[in-house]
Amino acid sequence: MPRKKRKPAVPDSIIVPSFVRRHAAGLVIVVVLAAGVIVDRVAYRAPQSNDQTRYHDQTFQVVHVVDGDTLDIDIPDGDRPVTRIRLWGVDTPEVGLHDTTLMHFGPEASEFAKQTLADRAVHVVLSPDRTRGKYGRLLAYVYLEHGGRMFNEMLIEEGYAYADLRFKHHYYKQFKAMDKRARTAGVGLWKDVTPETMPGWKRRFEEEASAGKP
Repeated sequence: MPRKKRKPAVPDSIIVPSFVRRHAAGLVIVVVLAAGVIVDRVAYRAPQSNDQTRYHDQTFQVVHVVDGDTLDIDIPDGDRPVTRIRLWGVDTPEVGLHDTTLMHFGPEASEFAKQTLADRAVHVVLSPDRTRGKYGRLLAYVYLEHGGRMFNEMLIEEGYAYADLRFKHHYYKQFKAMDKRARTAGVGLWKDVTPETMPGWKRRFEEEASAGKP
């Protein structure tokens, strides 16, 4: 019985072009990096959209005031039973929590926030551009009631916080103007603050302004 001729093996060069074979490792890296970028962008957009739906223009109960510019509201956030809010556009002095240094007017700012916000309903408004901060906290403008006073503004106007000029946001210019008025009036922390007792970022801004930098 005649033996069947074996079909010649299909050369790898037809299945996988030589260029691809020569640069296979590099292409794998490129594909992995590209996939990572796609996943990262999807992961970034998803929370933004979800945050707008869950929090924007909604009213919640304050369950805990951490310090002058940070609070918890009564809605779960991922694995956490509450959502932590970092107030947009303001920076109150530290009170010495979590390895931070106690700063000038930190206790006063924290006490003011507790007296004003503790156990009350607040109205939450988010920026359309960014909803989360560096540590995953929700960035928000908080109002004492729907259509009422914005607590972020109250902190600046009454001298319990600096307008945080490190990050642009919707009310950046207004907060900066309020900060200037509070400083001129010498209210709250502005009465006795010195460059040495300011937050590091604020001190740098002051030094740059003195040096004539824009």
